[in-house]
Amino acid sequence: MILSALLTSVGINLGLCFLFFALYSILRNQPGNITVYSPRLFGERKTRQQDEFNLERLLPSPGWVKKAWQPSEDELLSITGLDAVVFMRMCIFCLRVFTFACIVGIFILLPINFLGNQLTDDFSNLPKKSLDSFSISNVNDGSNRLWIHFCAAYVFTGVVCYLLYYEYSYISLKRIAYFYSSKPQPHQFTILVRGIPAPSGSSFSQIVENFFTEYHPSTYLSHTVVRRTSKIQSLMNDAEKLYRRLGHLKSKNSQQRFKRDGFLGLFGRKVDLVNHYGKKLEDIEDNVRLEQSSLAGEEIPAAFVSFKSRFGAAIALHIQQGINPTEWVTERAPEPKDVYWPFFSASFIKRWISTIVVVVAYIALTILFLIPVVVVQGLTHLDQLETWLPFLKGLLSLTFVSDLITGYLPSLILQLFLSVVPPIMILFSSMQGYISHSQIEKSACTKLLWFTVWNIFFANVLSGSALSIVNIFLEPKKIPSLLGEVVPAQASFFIAYVVTSGWTSLSSELFRLIPLLCSFKNRLFAGKEDDDDFEIPSIPYHSEIPRVLFFELLGVTYFFLAPLILPFLLVYYCLGYIIYRNQVSEMPLLQLASDIIEQKAKFTLLKIQGKPF
Repeated sequence: MILSALLTSVGINLGLCFLFFALYSILRNQPGNITVYSPRLFGERKTRQQDEFNLERLLPSPGWVKKAWQPSEDELLSITGLDAVVFMRMCIFCLRVFTFACIVGIFILLPINFLGNQLTDDFSNLPKKSLDSFSISNVNDGSNRLWIHFCAAYVFTGVVCYLLYYEYSYISLKRIAYFYSSKPQPHQFTILVRGIPAPSGSSFSQIVENFFTEYHPSTYLSHTVVRRTSKIQSLMNDAEKLYRRLGHLKSKNSQQRFKRDGFLGLFGRKVDLVNHYGKKLEDIEDNVRLEQSSLAGEEIPAAFVSFKSRFGAAIALHIQQGINPTEWVTERAPEPKDVYWPFFSASFIKRWISTIVVVVAYIALTILFLIPVVVVQGLTHLDQLETWLPFLKGLLSLTFVSDLITGYLPSLILQLFLSVVPPIMILFSSMQGYISHSQIEKSACTKLLWFTVWNIFFANVLSGSALSIVNIFLEPKKIPSLLGEVVPAQASFFIAYVVTSGWTSLSSELFRLIPLLCSFKNRLFAGKEDDDDFEIPSIPYHSEIPRVLFFELLGVTYFFLAPLILPFLLVYYCLGYIIYRNQVSEMPLLQLASDIIEQKAKFTLLKIQGKPF
């Protein structure tokens, strides 16, 4: 890639960022968009939708930046919880790392690379200059200047390790302080027991009581056997929604209490919604009683067992309860709102088979994703594109078109394909037998991280040359030297990818196009009453954390190989810090996100130890 192609990509994405910022600052001020851009405040009913027209609502303003910057860490902790604080500390860590890396890379390493003469480029035509001239590839072979790169790599490694240690200690102390300052929760005294042996002449409840009374007599408190209550749960959810609607309807004026009962509320006779919902609640209550009376034989081999202390629950959790490891399997009890019910009754064999199926599907998806990667790499090389599509030679000869295709289009196509992967990872994780939504999110986060590392980093690096892929299988000993050749060559592609997938994608999430369209559709066809069923969304950290860590991988890898990428990464983390602070103050994070910090530390150390030369 040449410098003009990179500048074309930067210009397009920078324009899109400003466009998204302007649209967001305007749309967030519109009363009808409160559920999209301020869901937490709306869910807590701390703001009201006002219909008075105001000209200032139609003008873009940077007021949201100041509002996102103002809250201190303690205020974020009290408003959004520990998870948001941990997520923001992750961004702060990356900001500190790449601020140091940018200073060393731009002011020390980049001039040394640029002044080398290993590559023969025309300095008089700077826009046509290859970006490889800014990488370590331009340093003469055997030059003493390479010692500067090696010293910088060791210093950078020491700084990253120190910052990791500092952040890990800081978050650990925060978690301990948060734990001691919060009230004890029932799930902290409870464990989940699955794989209870089939009863012979007695119920699961009696077996659980006899077992824990015998082996944990001093700490055992009580238990609750899980039953098949999917119908009751559905009825209870419907009742909860109707109860919320009734509460809001009674606080409104009398005109809004009447609505037509026909299609989309436009046809049929007018009914009093208070009486209408009251009758529905009575019907649901009758159905619940009927379902409860028929649950005597619906026990499943799983139970929540409670103890008198958290210490007693911890002992029962960490020791094997029986000789057979597939029976009396214990794990932490999830919080009530976090429970995922489908796999409670699944046996050990069924969960094992489900895991194998997910692994096979994950590998198949990884292989299939190589197709768009190869297409993208073909677009980055105009000579290959002219060979595949000779009728485009005339069009590709235009400077702007060639810069657009090589600089912007490949990263855009790759980002579009990658956007469908997070929902697939959630689907895969939900099939593995987890009992909580947090475990599903955490598993999806790990899957997406390694999927991104392989398909975006290694696949793009190695797909640039078919011979490179063949050499990996034929001569595995040459993998380090092979990576040392092909990794710097792909620096220009990853710079464009950071600009497209980092800057623009992050700004578009601030704009929230899909929720905005869904909100507009609901208001257009369903009316404002649907706001009563509103549920506060959460930030999908299973897709955000892998992206943050992947860009960190790029920065650590290309710190001394191609330091030109560092300022683009620093801009991304600066944008991310402001945008994520704004998002976490408007939308709460899913629980247990703070557990990711430990995985992050291990992942970053792995990256530092495995730098390719």
